[in-house]
Amino acid sequence: MRLLASLLLAACAFPARVPAQTASPLRFEVSWPQAADGHVVLILSTNNRREPRFQISEGLETQQMFGADVENGRSAAIGGRTIGYPVASLAEVPAGEYYVQAVLNLYETFHLSDGRVLKLPMDHGEGQQWARKPGNLYSQPARMKIDPSSSATIRIELTKTIPPVDPPKDTRYIKHVRIQSQLLSAFWGRPMYLGAIVLLPEGFDEHPDAHYPVLYYQGHFTSTISNFRTEPPGGNPNSPAQFAYKFYQDWTSGRLPHMLIVYTQDANPYYDDSYAVNSANVGPYGDALTQELYPYVEKQFRGIGQGWARMVYGGSTGGWRTLALQVLNPDYFNGAWVFCPDPIDFHAYSLVDLYQDQNAFYAPSQWKKVPIPMEREPDGKVLSVMEDAIRFELVLGTRGRSAEQFDIWQAVYSPAGADGYPALILDPRTGAIDHHVAEYWKEHYDLVDILERDWKTLGPKLIGKLHFAVGTGDNYYLDRAVRLAEKFLESTKDPGKGPYYGGSFDYGPGMGHGYSGDPNLPMSVSSRTVNQRLMPVMMEFMLKTAPEGADVKSWRY
Repeated sequence: MRLLASLLLAACAFPARVPAQTASPLRFEVSWPQAADGHVVLILSTNNRREPRFQISEGLETQQMFGADVENGRSAAIGGRTIGYPVASLAEVPAGEYYVQAVLNLYETFHLSDGRVLKLPMDHGEGQQWARKPGNLYSQPARMKIDPSSSATIRIELTKTIPPVDPPKDTRYIKHVRIQSQLLSAFWGRPMYLGAIVLLPEGFDEHPDAHYPVLYYQGHFTSTISNFRTEPPGGNPNSPAQFAYKFYQDWTSGRLPHMLIVYTQDANPYYDDSYAVNSANVGPYGDALTQELYPYVEKQFRGIGQGWARMVYGGSTGGWRTLALQVLNPDYFNGAWVFCPDPIDFHAYSLVDLYQDQNAFYAPSQWKKVPIPMEREPDGKVLSVMEDAIRFELVLGTRGRSAEQFDIWQAVYSPAGADGYPALILDPRTGAIDHHVAEYWKEHYDLVDILERDWKTLGPKLIGKLHFAVGTGDNYYLDRAVRLAEKFLESTKDPGKGPYYGGSFDYGPGMGHGYSGDPNLPMSVSSRTVNQRLMPVMMEFMLKTAPEGADVKSWRY
């Protein structure tokens, strides 16, 4: 989760929860110089603390937005029938003064190898952030009087272009890698690239004959490693910069094993990462990582290049990726530390059971309509519900093109739909779940079901490799699916189901999203010391399981 962004999508601009009153006659006309494909987002903000484009979120502090598709056009109209978020209709916007801004998220046409022709927002080095994407057009914010009862037309011109992102520079310890993936380029019908950020161990240059174990960190797109700092910062001793400097000190002092840490960069047309699996819509990222990128990194930076010397770890979206990489490639990795993962069992798709529930918006009842929550504070206070979260994504992009959380789940897990875009797991107008699509999800990507289904063959390869941590107050209810994983894995103690998995589960009492283990530490400390906590444990398991003749010495200088 991009700290869990949003929910599903729609193939058309449906009138979700549009109020019964007459549609607003007010009209906005957004224009730009040259014909383009894309999606216009119009933002109305009650304050000028930041540009309006940077004030949209699923949180309580969000401002208002409306969205409209553009097909080879030079303008877009936004009016009374245009879908909005948080309020669904322009008629619901109170009359008053607002800071107004519009952004055009440009789409590229892809000619896929299977014949599909799709228009999608390509990442341009920013990590799929529509408000910051290089090349996107936007307007200068303007203060305006807005009256939804007026029949006026407000014209907005997009006169500015978001500039390119400056690539980060290599340092002594941090190296940046970018390769063209042949597998992904063939799938997408155009050159596609993968990147990695590599943290080199102390003594890398001084020990040219050393080869190193590799820790593959899984998470969202990042341009460089930010939790490693070589210069001492001033100020707050508990600031992120202080922890980054402490990591550098531990990294270079001999207190930590000499290993490579690798961050993956695999932003794509649907999201800021790929979920590290092969997908009908996103492409063969699982193969591209394990057959192209990771072998390239290990060759370039003297990785040992054997399964016993690879570990994988990460949280949230990275937690799901971590478990998927280990389960689907049981011999390729030698251990997975899975923190607060996105739903790993679709019986617990947050608070929705995709297999049994009929609707993702409301709890089942003959007479009542009780909204299903999507986000909470760790103490239980609800911040967002499913229906609103789905509309949030729809306003940012139809047909699964919002580059937000539930859209990427749908893109990764679904088959292609009749229109070529990802098949809908639920109807965004009603919340009705498509159980045929859910069965496809179950067969291919329900990681707990896959473990249970294939344990006789997977189990012997995963003994001691699976380790989980999640807070009992996880903001997105992700602890529910982890408990289902524990229920199955602990059942492998039964000789009839064995072998016993031999891993671990750590539940942080009252901890929210981001918990990575050790309930005795506040999350602000545990999350920033995860490498120091885990690297010695990982090394111990590697040495214990290394095959005869393995290189267990050259990197232990």
